[in-house]
Amino acid sequence: MSRLSRTDAHQDGTDSDDATSLAAMRRLPSVDEVLRVLDVEAATANAAHDTLVRAARAAIGEARQAIQQGGVPASRDSLIERANALMLEWQRPALRRVINATGVVINTNLGRAPLSPRALAAMRAVAEGYSNLEYDLESGERGSRHAHVRRLLCELTGAEDALVVNNNAAVLLVVLSVLAAGREVVISRGELVEIGGGFRVPDVMRQSGARLVEVGTTNRTRLADFTGALTPETALLLAVHPSNFRVIGFTESPRLGALAELAQAHNIPLVHDLGSGCLLPTERFGLGHEPTVQESLAARADIVCFSGDKLLGGPQAGIIVGRARLLAEIARHPLVRAVRIDKLTLAALAATLTAYSAGTAEGELPVWRMIAAPLAMLRQRAERWATELGTWGAYVRILEGQSTVGGGTLPGETLPTALCAISGSATKGEVAETAAQSSTDGARDVADLARTLRMGEPAVVGRVLRDALLLDPRTVQSDEDDQLLAAVKAALAAW
Repeated sequence: MSRLSRTDAHQDGTDSDDATSLAAMRRLPSVDEVLRVLDVEAATANAAHDTLVRAARAAIGEARQAIQQGGVPASRDSLIERANALMLEWQRPALRRVINATGVVINTNLGRAPLSPRALAAMRAVAEGYSNLEYDLESGERGSRHAHVRRLLCELTGAEDALVVNNNAAVLLVVLSVLAAGREVVISRGELVEIGGGFRVPDVMRQSGARLVEVGTTNRTRLADFTGALTPETALLLAVHPSNFRVIGFTESPRLGALAELAQAHNIPLVHDLGSGCLLPTERFGLGHEPTVQESLAARADIVCFSGDKLLGGPQAGIIVGRARLLAEIARHPLVRAVRIDKLTLAALAATLTAYSAGTAEGELPVWRMIAAPLAMLRQRAERWATELGTWGAYVRILEGQSTVGGGTLPGETLPTALCAISGSATKGEVAETAAQSSTDGARDVADLARTLRMGEPAVVGRVLRDALLLDPRTVQSDEDDQLLAAVKAALAAW
């Protein structure tokens, strides 16, 4: 065959392919045909007509692209199914509920502390209508939003006064802007921490206009280091609780009470950034000691600041307690308005604090319920999960494991737990007795299962360790068990 005839033959094949593709595209349903089906299926999805049209066009566009690339033409039913899936995906909120099976109680990526029923009811009551957010009902005049939590915070901590803003990083920025702008702040080098998202205490301090004076070394700082750094330009001493890391070995740091004495002798404030907001003794739950707000104030810190959504167990908030004179000065600063707390957060925070005031925090607040959960109860729940899931084509076993408190609190401290471990088959890690002993086979398959669970409704987030997907009942609330099992069964069916 000549070169020309070969070219002609190739051209004939291309024309034939183009004709086949064109015919396949003509057989695709029109947008109107897809819409007629979607209109019925979307009735319960509450989708706008524009969303339906966009989903139909997108599904048809994907089908055309597949045909152009030599793929199998989509059937009418599969195309409509794809359009329906796109519509539902676009309707689903970006921020949605997740079942936390990671075993990290205060999981920052998953929203930290879940709220109590009392807090949720308080938010709903305030959100449904108007409220006395900044209105004094007794006098009929303008009031302060801080009044709704001031009394509770003072009673619980022993502070003279209290105010709240939207998070604890904002507290540090506001306090330093008010009390130390243009002047020096003395801090131990070992307490220059980095918090979540790459934000660093030194960066926040510089933003406030304060001048940072580091003393001591990473592992050892003495009271004499603070004393030697004091000058007429010193505005305050700052102590930062290293709540998300631990330095062990050859270490030393001055007691908070000793720093308070030094600060008082030089008539400057001591600010303690406590972070975790702990009000209960953690030793009672088999954990190491976490400094409490009450202890910091008893040590005569002038200002103590902490988060609302860590061990306090409430919503995201930055809480300042301490000397009334200093807090009054802080409350007048314009930055306080810029970072002020909103009405829903205030309602949830007040409800959370009320649980402490009533003595019901341990049983009422989800964070403390999870921390206090007995190992026997956790094992019983994990065994129930394993029994139900073991018939769905996976190898399911119970492993000993450890839960963590998380959220920048109690670093290195763990709580014993029972884990429901899911693997591809009994040959993968069948001799493992603990989570740390699992083998490395089958990790990709388990990762696929974990992703399917994350993309489900509700989303379920567990831990993948080597060959197993680990589900920790400590952080799954008891009323979520059935939903978790249904989600895992659906994921296993598609695995």
